[in-house]
Amino acid sequence: MYLDHAATTPVDPRVLAAMLPYFTDDFGNPSSVHRFGQQAETAVDTARGYVAEVLGCDPSEIVFTACGSESDNLALRGAAFAERERRGADTLVVSAVEHPAVSRTARQLQDHFGFRLEVVAVDPTGRVTAEALRPHLTARTAVVSIVYANNEIGTINPVADLAAECRAAGVPMHTDAVQAASQLPVDVRALGVDLLALGAHKFYGPKGVGALYLRSGLHILPWLTGGSQEHGQRAGTHNVPLIVGLAEALRLAARERKARNRHMLGLRDRILRAVLERIPFARLTGHPIERLPNHASFVLRGVDGNALLAALDLQGFACSSGSACKSGTPEPSEILRALGLSPQEALGSLRVTVGKDTRAEDVERFVDLLPVIAAGLHRHGADLG
Repeated sequence: MYLDHAATTPVDPRVLAAMLPYFTDDFGNPSSVHRFGQQAETAVDTARGYVAEVLGCDPSEIVFTACGSESDNLALRGAAFAERERRGADTLVVSAVEHPAVSRTARQLQDHFGFRLEVVAVDPTGRVTAEALRPHLTARTAVVSIVYANNEIGTINPVADLAAECRAAGVPMHTDAVQAASQLPVDVRALGVDLLALGAHKFYGPKGVGALYLRSGLHILPWLTGGSQEHGQRAGTHNVPLIVGLAEALRLAARERKARNRHMLGLRDRILRAVLERIPFARLTGHPIERLPNHASFVLRGVDGNALLAALDLQGFACSSGSACKSGTPEPSEILRALGLSPQEALGSLRVTVGKDTRAEDVERFVDLLPVIAAGLHRHGADLG
């Protein structure tokens, strides 16, 4: 039973069907002028139009990339260097709960490229408030990056309010919407952001493809140079089948969002109630209400998170101890530490994320088994202590 949809999702069969012709018959390079190239170019243009329709923007504002992490990198690096060149702004502002694609990029820009880095503190639920962000918005601020919905604790940030603060200060804002796009509206006009990152494999599309919304009129410095693909913002031969897959997956996610969320919300709330009622040493992480509809996350005091995952896997349940990018590492999660948890508490994390096809009966089996496994590990930890 797969309960790790925040790490990745299976490719929807409808998405696979849309992609397959571009691996075989329609294999042309979109940069070629002959018929094969024209067919591929049409596919990319159509996909760009689908993505733009969901995001509420112009197709020319969509840049296709190789993944959500690349989209984050392009946004943060590109805006930082462009704004420093344009107006001398040298400060990056990120939240304390960003995905490593943002946080580590910001640190590298600080450590190796002469930028200053400021980190906005979050409240105990992992949210950034306008009041917390406001002091960081100065003439020196080059770009702000605040995650839309956190992959590890599920908390949703008030992005529209934060973007309004940035806009009033004349500072471009980026949001990592990679985790959010499967379940939340991503209309960039309503959100008010200047840059927004997507990754297809989080919403039942293929791995290895992403997209970046880049507001018209905002200049960024390209980081992958070569050809003139993607309006000169990102060089490289288009991966046509994957781009087609991203667009189809996003279109389906937007069209079916309400039904999917209704199904997942019921399963998520069942998990939240059962865990907090049946496991006395469990504590919810993230916001109790403003969280992704499919996302349940906890810390289990006195339990080793990796041992818990291994025990669950032996019983046929695939879960996570947090971000997939941190799986298997003994270091406590930076995101959980930002919430005020001790290193020992942070090592006992559990993330359970359901999907559009998760069955209620499987969730019932999970909530029956988890307290038994957790209790055994908790006693073992107490004995060792």
